[in-house]
Amino acid sequence: MKNISVIGAGTMGNGIAHVFGQSGHTVNLIDISQEALNKAMVTIEKNLQRMLKKEYITESGVAETLANISTHTSLPAAIAKADLVIEAATEKEELKLKIFKQIDECAPKEAIMASNTSSISITKIATATTRPGKVIGMHFFNPVPIMKLVEVIKGYNTSEETTSAVMEISEKLGKVPVEVNDYPGFAANRILMPMINEAIGALQQGVAGVREIDTVMKLGMAHPMGPLQLADFVGLDVCLNICKVLQEGLGDNRYAPNPILVNMVMAGKLGRKSGEGFYDYSHGGKELIVSKSFQ
Repeated sequence: MKNISVIGAGTMGNGIAHVFGQSGHTVNLIDISQEALNKAMVTIEKNLQRMLKKEYITESGVAETLANISTHTSLPAAIAKADLVIEAATEKEELKLKIFKQIDECAPKEAIMASNTSSISITKIATATTRPGKVIGMHFFNPVPIMKLVEVIKGYNTSEETTSAVMEISEKLGKVPVEVNDYPGFAANRILMPMINEAIGALQQGVAGVREIDTVMKLGMAHPMGPLQLADFVGLDVCLNICKVLQEGLGDNRYAPNPILVNMVMAGKLGRKSGEGFYDYSHGGKELIVSKSFQ
């Protein structure tokens, strides 16, 4: 698979485009907003420059990676010759179904269609296409150029040929692909989100404060980041949506999102991306300052 198309120029999309471009693939990065595409290319170049300073890549490697990535606002034209199309749009089921319908109509019949979704059913996404055997999940983790894991999610009708191809190309990117089946939350978020939700519950009940809960998990459990800081990093709106998927998909109220999480999202406190979550990032985020109140 030489020609890769990535739909969505946000944090995950530009990271995915970066790793494929760095691995020598021809990448078409697609978004409806040219402004978003321009911002994505600036981000990719900054990340490459950081890698250059740390001697993870050469100057020629930086130039070659950037040359491998082109930007597009027309989806049909940008996926017309794709071997692999990866959707990395906003985590909304209706939007993903619409995009996959377009991919099905415009991509070559042999193309593999992958979603970077962190929670939405691959089997459901595949219903928007006429070739569900070619639909699969490729769940990358943020920051994509650094994180090794790719959760490869098989839908009910995903073919073994498709799965094998995606496992192979993930390995060629220098990633570690892990094959999982299509259940709510897959493997990563099935385990992670209940932990984050429980940490919020401990905060609500006054068991400990934000910094204290995170310190316990970092020093006691060897986690590189505490659950509340991680929730801010992921995005509290994303955490809320995944908790809802788990609750509905598993039919179990144990997965119901904590009221504090619900209220913070309604108040626009989404974590790092909004400048405030469990921590206040308005000062630049170099020092973790706990937000003042949680209701």
